[in-house]
Amino acid sequence: MEWKNETSITKFILLGFVNLNEVQILFYTLYFILFLVIYLAAPMENLLIITAIALDHHLHTPMYFFLINLSVIDLGSISVNIPKSMANSLTHSRSISYAGCVAQVSFFIFFLGANFFLLTVMAYDRYVAICQPLHYERVMNRRACVQMAASAWICGSLNSALHTGNTFALPFCGGNMVEQFFCEIPKLLKLTCSDSYLSEVQVPFFSACLVLSCFVLITFSYVQIFKTVLRIPSEQGRQKAFSICLPHLIVFSLSVFSGIFAYLKPISSATLGLDLMLALLYSMLPPVMNPVIYSMRNKDIKAALRKLPGWMLFAKN
Repeated sequence: MEWKNETSITKFILLGFVNLNEVQILFYTLYFILFLVIYLAAPMENLLIITAIALDHHLHTPMYFFLINLSVIDLGSISVNIPKSMANSLTHSRSISYAGCVAQVSFFIFFLGANFFLLTVMAYDRYVAICQPLHYERVMNRRACVQMAASAWICGSLNSALHTGNTFALPFCGGNMVEQFFCEIPKLLKLTCSDSYLSEVQVPFFSACLVLSCFVLITFSYVQIFKTVLRIPSEQGRQKAFSICLPHLIVFSLSVFSGIFAYLKPISSATLGLDLMLALLYSMLPPVMNPVIYSMRNKDIKAALRKLPGWMLFAKN
């Protein structure tokens, strides 16, 4: 598919939060500080998780292999939009090039799709571990894990190509003002001058199919998991099983429900303030919260983190 734009648009203007505050200098400063704190926290947390798992051979299991992949996705997704927004706030600029906008949409949808597919794979891993423990090593062998992780990345790439191509194949003649702090497909569709009804339907439709398929598979996995867990005779065993599954459910719910509200609502009914808050939720909150959620109740991760050089100094500080 050729991405051909019939207009002379060479850049887009990201309105972001600017219209919500009249005190521009103070706002830009607070805006930069907020994004800087988030952007420093997310990579640090995810890099700690990756390093701890990589250095501890006891954690070289399928569950933690997929967790490393999730941390890499979180690192990528937080790096797509935030650095450009921070640079714009420093320079008091709101522009992004046409190619930069294409790149933002492509990479963000890629990481978003890969995240959903990977969370589905992780649910299947928990299903096999709890419901079919005797077959776990045979089913979740190294080759199978690599293939599953690769499938999540490939599906994310295909999903990104489909959505990005569908969006930028349309001509833009409704101006270049994007009511968001990054290039977001629903906002870009509002700027197209062709009959974009099909695009307004196609994008939510394919997104809905992606989310629904992942949701159905995860729901099925956890229904079977809960049935098995409730049959465990010891209370300690049940608590251990729930502690393993609960972080994954929280992470999936956080990613899915914020994404659903952002992408599957009618474009015409969107309000700027609500859209900005939802964008903050689904683009920034998961990469920051995922490492915390997975390590908070996981004794193995905590033990691996304590073994890292300089961790005790960091903990004291």
